[in-house]
Amino acid sequence: MLLLAMGWEGGHAHEFVFRNTNYGEPDPDYPSDPPMLDEARVTLVKALGALKSFTYIYDYGDNWQHRIKVEKVLPANAQLRSPLCLDGRNACPPKDVGGAPGYIDFLDAIIDPSHEEHDHFLKWCGGSFDPDAFDLDFANQRLFEVKF
Repeated sequence: MLLLAMGWEGGHAHEFVFRNTNYGEPDPDYPSDPPMLDEARVTLVKALGALKSFTYIYDYGDNWQHRIKVEKVLPANAQLRSPLCLDGRNACPPKDVGGAPGYIDFLDAIIDPSHEEHDHFLKWCGGSFDPDAFDLDFANQRLFEVKF
């Protein structure tokens, strides 16, 4: 659901880290240290316990690390049929931009028309990119795909 709200499509490995416990999609051919537990076998409430935050890692190549803070747990709502994003900030970096260092290089290039890679990166990202943009309606349209 985090991917949908952010605007990424998926297709890369990910994991959730709660203190020293990692959850994701274990690969029997590539054991990890610490061991990765199957995310399908735990709920967020159970994994979180008394914690107020956890780390979400997406795309090991780009190594996007997100600190997720749980501000409030609301009671279940029988009327709610899919997840709902209440707010957000900033655009999702383009897929395969090269992690945080690549994203900084990308932003430097697109804001500076004299940068040698300005035109290349603008074309690569579809012609324009606003790093401050967040489209709440679009995030919720994507989340609507998930049904409870």
